[in-house]
Amino acid sequence: MAEIKSHEFDRFLDKSVGLYKIFVIYGPDRGLVSERAAQIAAKTGVAQDDPFAMLKLDVSDLQGDPGRLLDEVNSLGLFGGAKLVWLRGAMNEKPLLDAMQALAKDEPPANILIIEAGDLKKGSGLRKVVEPVRSIAVIPCYADDARALAGLIDTELSAEGLTISGAARQRLMELLGGDRIASRNEVKKLALYCRGAGTVTEDHVDEIIGDASSVSADEAVDAILSGDVASLQRAFQKVLVSKTPIFLILQSCLRQFQLLDVMRAEMDDKKLQAAQVMMTLGRHIHFKRKPIIEKALRSWTAPALARETERLQAAVLQSRQRQSLEPSIAFHSLMAIAIQSSRYR
Repeated sequence: MAEIKSHEFDRFLDKSVGLYKIFVIYGPDRGLVSERAAQIAAKTGVAQDDPFAMLKLDVSDLQGDPGRLLDEVNSLGLFGGAKLVWLRGAMNEKPLLDAMQALAKDEPPANILIIEAGDLKKGSGLRKVVEPVRSIAVIPCYADDARALAGLIDTELSAEGLTISGAARQRLMELLGGDRIASRNEVKKLALYCRGAGTVTEDHVDEIIGDASSVSADEAVDAILSGDVASLQRAFQKVLVSKTPIFLILQSCLRQFQLLDVMRAEMDDKKLQAAQVMMTLGRHIHFKRKPIIEKALRSWTAPALARETERLQAAVLQSRQRQSLEPSIAFHSLMAIAIQSSRYR
């Protein structure tokens, strides 16, 4: 299995990416999945603005044409040279699994295939097909840990000639994670805000980072994890009154459930206690919130966390598609999770 772990990815991108023709990138951090897929695509040398050399597909495109992926990966480019086929939204769809089983048995194809997948659990269909194949690069993308977040912060701030105080770094790391692109955008916004200041302070972080802290997104999330329906109603009302974007509450809750999902998987895979996982993956969580997170970690099962994460992702999508109904969509989704949480506890 050619699995590329997070700490190995930068070196892989610089030294080894050209040795592979098929890349399967998956995980709960959808932003990181997209970012790494784009980095690999850029390294292939294929002109991404050339419609004859670059083909982007959604997995739904395979439903009515199950042989299309194999045809595209094996077909010759119109003007010669390798073509890049970029498939998004994959999970364990049968047309995809059939195509990957065929590709796994043959020599590497003439063209390059990048697959962006969701949070594939261990033993799921796509992972079972690709992980044993040494010629396929498998790249899991989990929520950034403290070290990865610190590196992201330093990279973006140093590009603007900025340093950051210890207190500001701690505060910033409490507000990031769960989605790499969202985290990077927040740090870029902070860097732009502090341009010319020299050093980023804790006040700068509180002034610009969109975590809805002034009306406590954490308060709403903690109420959900505690199964406290009354507290959730109060927190949500504060959000509405303050005119804070509802999306920020959904985003905060989604980020928290993605982290819980990763932590629970760590518990189950390595037979660890919740307190042990909190000492590693939960190090950046504010000390006041740690007891709530630890209790939730003990209460929620991995399938339940995955289900509620999907519910939140659906709510985010629906709220973007029907913005006039955003408050209602968000409230009903969050309330349903809080009620479920109260049952588990």
